[in-house]
Formats: sequence, structure tokens, C-alpha cells
Amino acid sequence: MQHPPKHYLFTLVALTLVSQFLPVIFTVNPCRGICGSIAINYPFGVDDGCGAPQYRQMLNCTNDLFFVTTSGRYKVQSIDYEKKTMVVYDPAMSTCSILQPHHDFVMTDIQSVIIPPTSDTVFALLNCSIDSPVLNHYKNLCFNFSGHSCDELYGACNAFRIFHSLTNSSPPCCFTGYDTVKYMSMNILDCTHYTTVINTDSLKGVGPPDWVYGIKLSYSVPETGCERCTRSGGACGYDTETGGMMCLCSSSMNATRECAAGSIADLGEGKRLALWTNIHGYALLLGAFIYIIL
Repeated sequence: MQHPPKHYLFTLVALTLVSQFLPVIFTVNPCRGICGSIAINYPFGVDDGCGAPQYRQMLNCTNDLFFVTTSGRYKVQSIDYEKKTMVVYDPAMSTCSILQPHHDFVMTDIQSVIIPPTSDTVFALLNCSIDSPVLNHYKNLCFNFSGHSCDELYGACNAFRIFHSLTNSSPPCCFTGYDTVKYMSMNILDCTHYTTVINTDSLKGVGPPDWVYGIKLSYSVPETGCERCTRSGGACGYDTETGGMMCLCSSSMNATRECAAGSIADLGEGKRLALWTNIHGYALLLGAFIYIIL
């Protein structure tokens, strides 16, 4: 009777021993954790079924990360997971250095609730008609923005000086919050352009060329027990049909709350000691087997 080659026996035993503890150490995360240079953590996800269902299809990853609304795609500049804020930039928005055709910034109803613009994000409505509702019946929607004025904005920004030169005076403008543009389109507001500025609480005495242009969003994190899942080596996600929370352990295995194998970090001190004792024992057995067959 012909015996199998020694290297075959060695390979078979080695794989058997390794398979006893390898699943406990490693789990395959089925969700992408980064897009470009930006980390993708819960509650967000760029793969369907990853993250919280409330944020489904709000982010899109090509070469860069984009926040998707009904009015377009806005490049994500940063996500602060401690402060729970996201800064996005509208490439079609006018700024101090470039004037672009006006359009509306529109969010869905659920986006307006769970990830709205922050209170220190100011919408500057530019070149408004004297008949604009924010200059008449709704003038209370306009407020003082850290001591800045329309004249300063039109005078300091190359892109906005054209408004002043057309009339030899500064046309009306309005510094307002997101709720104004949420309920009234630019056509209703009767303003030709808008720009948005963030971190406005710290811009007193700072000129428009040095403002930070963009939209800062504040998001909430659903309480679903995600930490338990991530500690076990999984990624928090949801059932794409029911929306129910799931712990995604690999591309082919999911769990309700945590991955069955877990991870070393999730084990208690006693279990970690037992695991390493077993690994050490397996290593000794493997070494002895190699010595015998060689």
C-alpha cells in the first residue's frame, strides 16, 4: 500500500491545526471602511446594507466621497465622528473667488431631520430683488452675521463686485439659516446667487476672502448596539429588505448582534489566556509532527 507523501501529510495537519483558531482571530469585514482619505464608520456606509438604514444611499464613493441629495452630489471634505459633523462642499456654489449660476440646495425630508446643516452654517443670499420676501414680510429671517454686511461681502470678493458695478450700489443680500432655503427656493426668494459659510461663530473680524465656504451637517447616531458588533470583529449593517439591524461578519455570514467567532479583543482575560495556551499547544504538536515525519 502506497503511503501519501510526507509533505502532503504535513500540509493537511498544519491546515487542520490552524483552522482551529484562525477564525477566532480574523473576520472579514464586508463593508468598505475608507473612501479616498475619509474613514467610513457607523452610522454611514457606502455599500448597500452597511451602516444604519436611515443613511442608506446618502453617501457615494467613486474616487472621492460624495453626499447625495435630491439636488445633486456634494463632495465630503471631512467627517468628525466625535463631534458628529460632516462638512460638504457644493462645486456649483458661488464663493468669494468664483461666481456660478444659481441653483437650490435641497435635502429630503429625512435628511433634514437626521443630518441637517448646523446652526453655525450661514446661507448668504446675494443680489436679491427689493421685492424679495426676506426683505419684506419675512425680513425677520435675516440676521446679523458676526458683524458682517452686504457692502463688505460685495466689496471684498472679486466674484461679487459685479453686482455692485451693475447698479453703482450694493444690492440687498440676506444672511439666513437653512430653514429659509428649505421652504423657499431661490426663485421664490428672488435672489440670483447664494453662498454658504461654516464656523461662523469664529469669523468676527475675519474678511470674506478668509471665510471657510461649505455646508456643515450635524448627524445623529441610532442606538442599535453597534459597539457589541464591532467588538466581535463585525461591521454594523442592516437587512436590505426589512431594514432590521444586522452584524455583518463576512461576505457570506451575518449575525443578529455579534459575530459568533468574535475577536481576541472581545474575549475576557481568562478566555484570552486559554486561547493563547491552545495556540501554544497546537504549535508544539505541529513542531513534534514535523520532527517525526522529517
